[in-house]
Amino acid sequence: MSSAIVEPKRGINVDRVLVEVRVHNVDDLRRCERGEIPEDRVRSASIQASVDSGATFFCLPEDVVQQLGLPFNRERDTRSVTGSMKMRIHGGARIDVQGRACDVEIMALPVGTQALLGQIPLETLDFWIDVVNHRLVGNPEHGGQWMAEVY
Repeated sequence: MSSAIVEPKRGINVDRVLVEVRVHNVDDLRRCERGEIPEDRVRSASIQASVDSGATFFCLPEDVVQQLGLPFNRERDTRSVTGSMKMRIHGGARIDVQGRACDVEIMALPVGTQALLGQIPLETLDFWIDVVNHRLVGNPEHGGQWMAEVY
């Protein structure tokens, strides 16, 4: 029996890809770097996030956003499978995913909702979703290395 590679199709043969994400309050990190607060006072959280290229932002439940003390920036119209609504956008977060880090805005989700790692941070961190093996990998077009593209 041959082992053929099955190309994933939208909604078929695709399971969720979950990753561990460490989220930090950027203002606290900067204050710590300046010696204003000790490292143990930097507000942070580790959370399992579902990798979702259909989402735009890194999305966290509202209670985690509040725990991190992230500042409110604005509201944004959004749409999802449940319909259209206004969502709160917060700033001042740094995320660490598989040894790569970037500063991001956070979209607040209802309490109890799964965290989502969306398209903007995926592109910034130069990750690619390996849907066949259910994992996040470095962009194969860059040999798996973390690179920024400039055109």
